[in-house]
This record gives sequence, structure tokens and C-alpha cells, in this order.
Amino acid sequence: MARLQRKYSKTGYYHIMLRGNERKKIFCDEEDRQKFIEIIQKKKIATDILLYAYCLMDNHVHMVLRDDKNEISTIMKGIATSYAMYFNNKYGRVGHMFQNRFKSEAIEDDAYLIEVIRYIHNNPVKACIVENPAQYKWSSYQHYISPDKTRTIVDADYILRMIAENQIEAVKELIRFTMERNDFQCLDQDEGIRTLEEGKAYLEQYMKKNWTAVDKVEIDKDKRIVNDLIVELRRNTSLSIVKIALLLGVNRGMVERIRP
Repeated sequence: MARLQRKYSKTGYYHIMLRGNERKKIFCDEEDRQKFIEIIQKKKIATDILLYAYCLMDNHVHMVLRDDKNEISTIMKGIATSYAMYFNNKYGRVGHMFQNRFKSEAIEDDAYLIEVIRYIHNNPVKACIVENPAQYKWSSYQHYISPDKTRTIVDADYILRMIAENQIEAVKELIRFTMERNDFQCLDQDEGIRTLEEGKAYLEQYMKKNWTAVDKVEIDKDKRIVNDLIVELRRNTSLSIVKIALLLGVNRGMVERIRP
């Protein structure tokens, strides 16, 4: 089947997502994440792209880029190839690193641009890795809420000026907007939490929030709590019944019987 032609943005804004092949990790430690950022920085210097937001998760990356020359495919191929060469060499692996081509979404107005940036910064919150986007080290959120000296790779001032002329007021409004509860979805809305690794992280955060006074032994013995966890995982993740059973250490039939 022929590939669909990539849609180019009239504004030059793009929401980009790179995902690991078979949803495998593309970052194993902080050195890997730092290397990816360095590659983006070099690409920025070599081209005319601007970076407005990013978030590096374990097995995927979100970015908002601006490319006014319709070179996004070449630019992203260069970034992905450079990082794959580094990663494969470091870990002695071969084969495809990323899942198919990168995904891209053309952003055609400023309002949607701000929504996408909020969505990206909240990715670690959505995955229950942190409770506040400011707690996550590997996103561009810090570049927006911290002093100017931290703003190196991210062109945060451009976005802040969209929000307010006064920088202090713009930062306050950005924080308020970012923390505001919303159901906005874009680009990877059908991806969900699918791997055992993602499920484990989600479950740990959910238990921390809802069962802080109960230890693991009590949870295993309390059918009511186990049932609650099954409902939560079936309702709010894309984990299969088999994976939920493995994650909770129960039989598959028990998971099947409990409806979300």
C-alpha cells in the first residue's frame, strides 16, 4: 500500500511523535535523553527549525517544531537516524529502532498550538509518572517556568509572548492553563498504556494516590482492592486482559469477570 502524503502546515508548526519499535524503550538512562537533546540542538543550528516544546518518555518522544521550508521529513529522518546510530552502538543492538515513520500533525492556529504544548507537558502526568509537570525533568516545561538562563534549546519566549506581553504574567497564566483539568487529545489519542512497563508505572502511581495506608500484603488479600485495581486498569489503560492478570498476579478469568 502506498504511503499517505504527509500534510504540510501553512503555519510551519508541527506536533511530532517518535515511538520505539514494538513500543520498546528508546531511553534507558539520563545519558540517552541528554544525547537526544544534543542531537536536536545540532539540528537546530544546522537548519532553521525552532523548538517550542518537547517531552522525552521511556519509549516515545513528543515535540512541537516550526519548519517554514517544508523540510520536516528530512529533518526528522536526520534526528532519528543520528539517535538510532548512537543507541545501537551503545547497547550493541541491530534492527529498526523506531516504529514506522514519525507521526506528524499540522498545527494551523495559535490556540491549537498552545493546547498541544499543554498536552505534551502533561504527558508524564497522564502516564502517572508525576503529579505535576514541573516534577518531570525531561520536558520543556522547565524552560517555560524557570529563569531565562535555562532557555537554551527551547524557544519559549515566542510562546510566552502569545500569552501576555509581560513575561511574569505570561508564566503565571501558562502554569494556570497547564494545571487546568481538560480532556484534550491529539495525535496519539489511540495509543494508551499498552506495555507491562507502562502499566506498572501507572499502577504504582494509582496505588500511591488511593491506597497509601495499605501495604502490598493487605492489597493482595483484599478482594475489594484487587477488584478496584482491575476496574481501573481496564477502564483507563489499553492493557490486554492477560497483561492485567500478570501485573496483578491473578488469573485471567478473574480479570474477564470484572467489567469496567
